[in-house]
Amino acid sequence: MFNKDWGSLFKQAQDMQAKLAQIQKDLAEKKVQVTTGGGMVKITANGINDILSVSIDDELINMQDREILEDLIVGAVNEVHRKVKDLAQEEMSQLTGGIKIPGLFP
Repeated sequence: MFNKDWGSLFKQAQDMQAKLAQIQKDLAEKKVQVTTGGGMVKITANGINDILSVSIDDELINMQDREILEDLIVGAVNEVHRKVKDLAQEEMSQLTGGIKIPGLFP
């Protein structure tokens, strides 16, 4: 019986690993988009935190105010990272039944 329990546990671990790999693959295909400055800066990322595109409105560029531009970009990058983290946690909660597992997704 001892070996059967270990076999079952090993099978469950393999199943969970396969599901985790599928979730990561699915996240890579999902997109998250944020804007700052009333839409003057737009950043799109995928669900694994790769920045896919950055769009800056011509009006903002023409203002020639480096500090505002830098602040808006930093804000957009930070917000897109937060949204990606939330998306990953939401996807993971389907696998873990809502239980948060520390270190699984930062």
